[in-house]
Amino acid sequence: MSHSIAEIARALGARAYGALDLRVTGAAEPAAAGRSELALAMSEEYAGGLSQGAARAAILWPGADWQALGLEAAIIVPRPRYAMAGLTRLMDSGPGIAPGIHPSAVIDDSARIGDDPAIGPLVVIGPGVRIGPRARIAAHVSIGAGAEIGADALLHPGVRIGHGVRIGARFIAQPGAVVGADGFSFVTPEKSAVEQVRESLGRAVPQDGGQHWTRIHSLGAVEIGDDVEIGANTAIDRGTIRSTRIGRGTKLDNLVHIGHNVEVGEDCLLCGQVGIAGSSRIGDRVVMAGQCGVSDNIFVGDDVVAGGATKIFTNAPAGRVLLGSPAVKMETQIEIQKAWRRLPRLMRQVAELRKAVQGGKGPAAPGREPGREKGGNDGAG
Repeated sequence: MSHSIAEIARALGARAYGALDLRVTGAAEPAAAGRSELALAMSEEYAGGLSQGAARAAILWPGADWQALGLEAAIIVPRPRYAMAGLTRLMDSGPGIAPGIHPSAVIDDSARIGDDPAIGPLVVIGPGVRIGPRARIAAHVSIGAGAEIGADALLHPGVRIGHGVRIGARFIAQPGAVVGADGFSFVTPEKSAVEQVRESLGRAVPQDGGQHWTRIHSLGAVEIGDDVEIGANTAIDRGTIRSTRIGRGTKLDNLVHIGHNVEVGEDCLLCGQVGIAGSSRIGDRVVMAGQCGVSDNIFVGDDVVAGGATKIFTNAPAGRVLLGSPAVKMETQIEIQKAWRRLPRLMRQVAELRKAVQGGKGPAAPGREPGREKGGNDGAG
């Protein structure tokens, strides 16, 4: 497959210059680009790579002199990274699932599949399933009874969709994703150690005869809006009574875990290894960097941004930028980190001051450590 410079420019909504009929078969970094590839020199720092590679055409930054760079054609884009979205969409040929239904697929007679499907080998589709038109379903996918999936779905190999799950249009699930597993809900006949610790903030009473966990079954499902994407090995648990919900346009990275009864708003971005505990509510346009965690039964407001490894234990107001564990305002956490780095120097200064004070008062009383008062803190913290 090849594309002309003019075709690519139209797809990006950008201006093109030079030999607009020049065709390219792919894209590459400037230094590695061949003669038939489009070099991605999207900022001035990549200009030097053009002379190392063999590309005749490139995507360039605003104000670039494409002729001085020795190119035959160029596309100038105002926002280079955004242009990457359009370029990769144009050039992505997809996972190559053959049109039609593979003979090894097992599809219940009561399932309804929309027009123009591409369903790969060893797919299992249960009774009462509804799948919209133009679905692409790769090998070893399973879809449970009564599930509904909208138009233009793309399910990569090994995806698991549980029974009763409802998913909107243009859904993408990467390999190994699981939507609709049971929630992690267990209870004990008497108050568990966890409940006691929460009530006492740190003290648990030993359990006579052990602590036996009883399952709370998951009667709810999962509801997912349009244009949602979930990453490889991501897990979204079904609700206990009501459904777990993921809003329109939200994107989940690999290894994200959404607990039972969680509600995630629209256009959120949850990066790798984010975990959201049961019954928490996440607003719209929330961004959580890798390894963020959200405690159960709390609310995170609209437009919150949480930096990497932030742990949110209490409600977070809308628009807050958070960092750290426990989460605090980012500027506060930066000050905390500065103070933390200064602690060794501060402790040396305290030791010198203590030594000077003790030196002025004579030797300490026999049997007592210098600077330690009876019944007081020994200063180790």
